[in-house]
Amino acid sequence: MKKKLVLAGAGHAHMLTMARLDSFVEAGFEVNVIGSSEYHYYSGMGPGMLGNVYSPEEIRFASKTVAEKMGATFTQGQVKLIDPVAQRVQLVSGDEHPYDVLSCNLGSQVSRDLTDGSRKDVFPVKPIENLLHARQRILELGHAKNISVGVVGGGVSAVEIAGNVWRLGQEPGMHPIKTTLFAGSRILPHHPDGVRRLVCSSLQKRDIRIEEDCRVQAIETGRVVSVGGRDYEPDIIFVATGVSPSPVFRESGIPTGPDGAMMVNSYLQNPAHPTIFGGGDGVYFAASPLDKVGVYAVRQNPVIYHNLLASLRGKELRSFVPGGRYMQIFNMGNDTGIFYRWPFRFGGRSAFRLKNYIDNQFMKRYQAVE
Repeated sequence: MKKKLVLAGAGHAHMLTMARLDSFVEAGFEVNVIGSSEYHYYSGMGPGMLGNVYSPEEIRFASKTVAEKMGATFTQGQVKLIDPVAQRVQLVSGDEHPYDVLSCNLGSQVSRDLTDGSRKDVFPVKPIENLLHARQRILELGHAKNISVGVVGGGVSAVEIAGNVWRLGQEPGMHPIKTTLFAGSRILPHHPDGVRRLVCSSLQKRDIRIEEDCRVQAIETGRVVSVGGRDYEPDIIFVATGVSPSPVFRESGIPTGPDGAMMVNSYLQNPAHPTIFGGGDGVYFAASPLDKVGVYAVRQNPVIYHNLLASLRGKELRSFVPGGRYMQIFNMGNDTGIFYRWPFRFGGRSAFRLKNYIDNQFMKRYQAVE
């Protein structure tokens, strides 16, 4: 009987494995890719899609097409639970999928403390598909009247969303968009002051309002309520208040880190259940907790690919080394970017061109297997 590999999620940490699924099939293993959508959107280009810099087709991978082209099975559905003893993955639909080796790249979600994402014209920034729906809604309203947009959050995602909402407002036929960014403490609280100044200058030059020390306690359709009791009435609201891992691991009784992400060792393997591997935002790297940035998911790719194949074959596993400092480039929505890699930082068109080049090379590499 063939051994079964299940990939739960086709995200950033599974890109290389997805591109080489045929090597598992050719080795005699059954492969099942489970995804909530037949496409996976690249989060690094999501704000640019919102700003109409990129089309949806330019920033997504055809997970279903790739899996089936490589001889694997693609199952569209959402993971509900994992039974690590019986080695089965249960979907929300009730369907169950057995595995001999499982790899999880379930990503993260925007915290639901303020909203469950079901309210009209309220858009959590994840999943990335939400940004496409938000773009369509802003264009619809903005062609008819002046509108206001609120962005709740003070991190990189919130900054890029605010800048790209402005960019969307420059489309032909659009009425003015008034954008306000609500930061609980201050903009980019974990970045150096020099980076903060570059970001604030970029936004304020375009009359994007920044409300710092404005902790939001409730979000409803057309209403943002601060802890101080002040009400704001944006037509469109984005929620970018930080992310939390999928609750699947805790609810499945799989050991997790303090943030609820699945615990993994140096092999990106759950120490209590060695047939389960994982990467990206949904795992907690016990040896050295990692920032929630996409660069680590990308760096995990070759290790996950090697270890899944090695585990199925009974071969030696390879350790993951996170690497040194990483680079960040923010897309500010006006064809400029802000580059930061300690101790260097600069803003301008050259920063955006660099980001655009890197992102497009990444897309070309993995879209080429479609």
